[in-house]
Amino acid sequence: MASFFMSTTKSAVELINDKRIIFNSLIAVVIRGCYDWCYWRTQKVKWMNQKMRTGVIMLMACVSMLLTGCVSTQSDNDQQASIRVAPISPDYKLEITLAKLNEILASVELTPEQRARFHYDRGVIYDRVGLRILSRIDFHQALKLQPNLADAYNFLGIYYTQESEFESAYEAFDAVLELSPEYDYAYLNRGISLYYGERMELAVSDMNAFYDRDPSDGYRVLWLYLAEREVDEQAAQLQLTENRKNLQENAWSTALVDFYLGQKSKEEVFNLAKEGLKHPDEYAERLCEAYFYMAKIAQKRGDNVQAANYFRLALATNIYDFVEHRYARLELARTNEAMKLATN
Repeated sequence: MASFFMSTTKSAVELINDKRIIFNSLIAVVIRGCYDWCYWRTQKVKWMNQKMRTGVIMLMACVSMLLTGCVSTQSDNDQQASIRVAPISPDYKLEITLAKLNEILASVELTPEQRARFHYDRGVIYDRVGLRILSRIDFHQALKLQPNLADAYNFLGIYYTQESEFESAYEAFDAVLELSPEYDYAYLNRGISLYYGERMELAVSDMNAFYDRDPSDGYRVLWLYLAEREVDEQAAQLQLTENRKNLQENAWSTALVDFYLGQKSKEEVFNLAKEGLKHPDEYAERLCEAYFYMAKIAQKRGDNVQAANYFRLALATNIYDFVEHRYARLELARTNEAMKLATN
């Protein structure tokens, strides 16, 4: 019994020792495994970090190349144009005037003629700030009260032209000239409507009538040229050269004519736009004009991308009541349509 106990005890001790050896071995394996896993994880994180850094560097390089490409393209198209945008700020005086007109029309006893005049005046202000729908409502209201208001018909004719409703535009301008035959800007506006309505010979006739009333005005020279070149480009260029002789040398509009004749560069025109400014908005007004007429040249030579950019820049000046701004949107829509057709 005693020997069995001792034998059993010895066997138990040996078994325990064996188990300890096995356990220690397992612990060593687990620890080694944990170490190997931690090392592998660390190396993977380092590799992933390195990969992420590489990816970020590649992404930054691609963005840099893309931006460089954009800058290069912009420079090739016209970098100067993109940085010369001077939109005007809202005029608080117009806001005050609008508030007064609203109060008068809402609360003051007026004769039909007086009410018509106030509706017309408010419509003009709405037009100046680009609220064309409100302006149009006021002009219609003015004509209901005073049907012989030529100025209101003139504005409506412009709006019809902008919306390509040419027949209505012709009728409106005809009404202007019936009521006021000496209303010379009705010839310009009807001529523009005929120009966009692709009735070029009639457009040239109206532009000639407008030009004859003041041959020293560079804008009249330009619009006559734009209409004439659609009939006979070579003859129009010769006539432009002849009409240039009647212009004032230092007038801003003369610089635009000289640009059309190739006597002034684009850079010279933009530099002249900054000279002799007489009021805060004049620089933006000149840029609006320059962009529009430069766009017409680009459009004529088939560079619709540059033409579209210039028309957008003209619109960005916010000179809503300028002829060039009024028709830049119509021109832009037509230019975009031409580009779509070219890609199809």
